[in-house]
Amino acid sequence: MHSYQELSTGQLEGRGPAAAADWWREAVVYQVYLRSFADGNGDGVGDLPGLRARLPYLASLGIDALWINPWYPSPMVDGGYDVSDFRDIEPVLGTLEEAEAFIADAHAAGLRIVLDIVPNHTSTEHPWFRAARAGDRAARELFHFRPGRGPDGSEPPNDWQSAFGGPAWTRETREDGTPGEWYLHLYAPEQADLNWTNPAVHEEFLDILRFWFDRGVDGFRVDVAHGLVKANGLPDGGPVESATSPHTRPHPAWDQPGVHDIYREWRALADSYDPPRIFVAEAWVPTNERLARYVQPGGLHSAFQFDLLRSPWRYDTLRDAVEAGLHTSAAVSAPSTWVLSNHDVPRHVTRYARSQPATNVEPDWERLRWPSEPADLDLGRRRARAAVMLVAALPGGMYVYQGEELGLEEIEDIPSALRQDPTWWQMGHTDPGRDGCRVPLPWSGDRKPFGFSPAGAPAPWLPQPDGWASLTVAAQEDDPGSMLHLYRRVLGFRRRALVGAGDLRWLPGPDGVLAFDRGPFQCWVNTTEKPVDLPPGRHLVLCSGPEADETAGVLPAQAAGYIVTSPEDMGGTDLPDSETPAGGAMCEAGA
Repeated sequence: MHSYQELSTGQLEGRGPAAAADWWREAVVYQVYLRSFADGNGDGVGDLPGLRARLPYLASLGIDALWINPWYPSPMVDGGYDVSDFRDIEPVLGTLEEAEAFIADAHAAGLRIVLDIVPNHTSTEHPWFRAARAGDRAARELFHFRPGRGPDGSEPPNDWQSAFGGPAWTRETREDGTPGEWYLHLYAPEQADLNWTNPAVHEEFLDILRFWFDRGVDGFRVDVAHGLVKANGLPDGGPVESATSPHTRPHPAWDQPGVHDIYREWRALADSYDPPRIFVAEAWVPTNERLARYVQPGGLHSAFQFDLLRSPWRYDTLRDAVEAGLHTSAAVSAPSTWVLSNHDVPRHVTRYARSQPATNVEPDWERLRWPSEPADLDLGRRRARAAVMLVAALPGGMYVYQGEELGLEEIEDIPSALRQDPTWWQMGHTDPGRDGCRVPLPWSGDRKPFGFSPAGAPAPWLPQPDGWASLTVAAQEDDPGSMLHLYRRVLGFRRRALVGAGDLRWLPGPDGVLAFDRGPFQCWVNTTEKPVDLPPGRHLVLCSGPEADETAGVLPAQAAGYIVTSPEDMGGTDLPDSETPAGGAMCEAGA
């Protein structure tokens, strides 16, 4: 296999996006947190020049599309999710012209582009909110301004809590210095919630979608898709056990029926384009049945299935997550959309590196264990290698968060003074927040910044650890047993053998082993500490664990494998010679 440095743009031309309108149903989408991907101009912050220079690397992974976290102008209070202008590019990240050139380059490389849209709130620096603060009555109707409770209005209008901690209301100060009304912000005080009962908000976002669709964007990930519409009258929500509990039980701030009317408008717009554009929802809701409402016919195309992300590394919880996701999506003829990590939760290498709880847990809970339980990162990476093989074998779409293909762990020891996530500040320094999964990527070299920035640049915007030299892209290119090579093999095998392979059918297996087939291929996932015997006559095609003798018919501990009855069953989907370890062994080397 060529290294990404050897793949030129010319070699990638002509691989433009396939014409199939339903490409999103089984796509592999790579999430780019742009500020941490690659610094092209040497200021310590990732940007569009850095991303464009590494398109060959991305194409070499075997992915179908890129999801770009918000790249709009922003004060960066919440990593770009506090947007001040939805029709331009944050100057630190690049220019609109560079964004248009990047979209064209990505399409030439065979990659589609999915942007982030943030419709629940704007930055308080957005022109709309600035006008509202200045007293413009029409502008105030675009947000949720309310008088306070109590005899002097000094108490918030209701008991809602911010997802980042603390009250979801901030009281404005008038020009004369006297206190005024309160405005709603379900996240940081600098992120004012929009009032979606106002038709002007609907028209504004339809126009924003057109602006980017007309520039070739293939779709959008919808941030806080469950949050746009609030219950009439903004009633109290009741006691809150944690910052995430309003997402996992009914609450008047979240998952109201009116959101689906908005998405039917959006779907009609997306379908008016040729080819049609697509949406994927970030919706944290109490049940899979409620998640399915977001992807009913005429609504959004897909929604992240977070049950696997919340699942510990246990046979029963993993199987339950897969079954529930497939069942509820099938009921509305939508694909499941699987994800193991993203920019909001601790990386799964670290989640798997500690003792595993008995049931699914909210990912925020993981951060609370850092001081009390050391992480066994070797074990975490071993389980992560198996996890990607599990997810890649499932029907539906798959999202990969940047750096997981390198086996990066969560960085837990970022100095307090360098943390930037508002969760850290709003939770009174009790929750370290999400910075640990956003640390800039290591590309090359044996010392910081590991090729993230050019020589002589200032330190990256978040500090990297000292020990990442062995995890750089360059180091893993030279190691056939690396996580990077495993991802390429797995995604290549998925594209050739598993896309369109049909429904999943569970198979009997040893205790602690998930086993299922899709067409002629079986996937086995051994969550136990002991190797297990494969059925007689079965052969490993690809395995996540250490070197194994496939003729022995054994799947190693904490490993996953793709197996067939005989090599002839592969029917033209054999691994290329460059993807088969030396000596002819078909089981992936390295842990």
